[in-house]
Amino acid sequence: MAQNPLIQAIEQIGREKGIDRDIIIHALEDAYAAASRKVLKSRENVASIFDEESGAFRVFAKRRVVPEIEDPDTEITLEDAIEIDPNADFDQELEFDLEVPELGRIAAQAAKQVIYQKVKEAEREKVFDDFIDRVGEPINGIVKRFERGDLIIDLGSTEGVIPRREQSRAEHYNQGDRMRAIIVDVERSGKGPQVVLSRTDPRLVNELFKMEVPEIYDGTVRIISTARDPGERSKIAVLSRDRDVDPVGACVGMKGNRVQSVIRELRGERIDIVQFHDDSMSFVREALKPATANRVNVKSLEDREVEVIVADDQLSQAIGKRGQNVRLAGRLVGWRIDIKSETAKSIEVEVEDDALRNAGSLFQRLGIPEEVISALVEAGFRDLGQLIGADLEDLTRVPGVDIDLCLQIHDRAESVIEEVEREEIEAKRLAAEFAAQAEPVSEEIDAGTLLGDMPSPGADSSGGIHEINAVDAVEAEAASDGDMPSVPEEDSTGADESDTARREE
Repeated sequence: MAQNPLIQAIEQIGREKGIDRDIIIHALEDAYAAASRKVLKSRENVASIFDEESGAFRVFAKRRVVPEIEDPDTEITLEDAIEIDPNADFDQELEFDLEVPELGRIAAQAAKQVIYQKVKEAEREKVFDDFIDRVGEPINGIVKRFERGDLIIDLGSTEGVIPRREQSRAEHYNQGDRMRAIIVDVERSGKGPQVVLSRTDPRLVNELFKMEVPEIYDGTVRIISTARDPGERSKIAVLSRDRDVDPVGACVGMKGNRVQSVIRELRGERIDIVQFHDDSMSFVREALKPATANRVNVKSLEDREVEVIVADDQLSQAIGKRGQNVRLAGRLVGWRIDIKSETAKSIEVEVEDDALRNAGSLFQRLGIPEEVISALVEAGFRDLGQLIGADLEDLTRVPGVDIDLCLQIHDRAESVIEEVEREEIEAKRLAAEFAAQAEPVSEEIDAGTLLGDMPSPGADSSGGIHEINAVDAVEAEAASDGDMPSVPEEDSTGADESDTARREE
């Protein structure tokens, strides 16, 4: 028995569009109902059913059973419904067959429009269903065209779009180029579902390694986290489930062939592969590689902040160009990383020690117990201004501080600040007076130096000129000859007397 031509057309459209035949049949039924409504010029709720065996349409009107009629075209009373169907009840819909004359050109055009719309909607729904479960998967496509900075990619059954925000600045494509991207979303829009692709998503790096590294594909090696600056640098943390398998070595490959394949696909993007550690501090050390961390300290567990100390010559490498290395490492581990050099940390420790000593000496002037002073310093208070500016609630959190002591600290801190200010003013005044007294002495010394007022050779301490004795003359002559002769020893008393006699003469 030959198949109905309409059924053949339905099956052919279904194969071409990839749409289920039932969807096309429902579209035909809606189209025939719309055309019948147009021919009959009726406001009734007209519907139709397609008989696959005969290839004919049954057209009927539906009316709902209601207690009181408001719209006679779509409603019927229970009494009238019982006459047609004894089992009728409220909210039940009854069907009334309609005789439809031959469809005209306008009605056929309306039917054609409905069929086109229904088939288009079915296509869109199929595309959405096909791709919504593939979010996060890589897909290959061909660059089809450019629209306002967006790349339109031909995916075969539909088109995908790579928005400008999802494009790497280091990559440039031409029409017809093949590319691989990651599916990040499927959006519903008036024009149909839009498959959104990305070349910057970190999941693209993961999927590329999954294709290149068999150990990742079979689950022996897992990629725990990925951080990426698209087009420039990426970091991935890997973990092996098998002790005999080195996760980093497996990703790098023999002579780096595996990682190089991923780098080529990403157009030269640098990739750092580090080993994951359950211990966060060890993981931070690994994430900062190739820089070496000397010490890693937790600054705040609540804010997930750590402090990393590196050697002075490692500081620039640890931070990286424009802070890239530390930024990616922080994203990889999920902690905020504060990097300092050994020298900077030493200076910070010294400054903090000075601040602690100054705080202790200042707080002692408040007249409060030593244990309370220690508790205030431990709580982070370093000067009197902080104590005055602190809320009552903040101070009472400090062990040993109740409301009465808190008020006493506030009042006494204001008085001590005034005392300190007076002391500073007095110290400045005394320093100025001392400087003023020291100025004339300095001027005299400078003038004496400029005038050459210094004892000249041959002058005694009183400013007089004394004669040079014979011994002095001999010593001076010997010194000029370069040979100092020995002088016979004389009685010191006799030498003094002869010297005195010469002076008296």
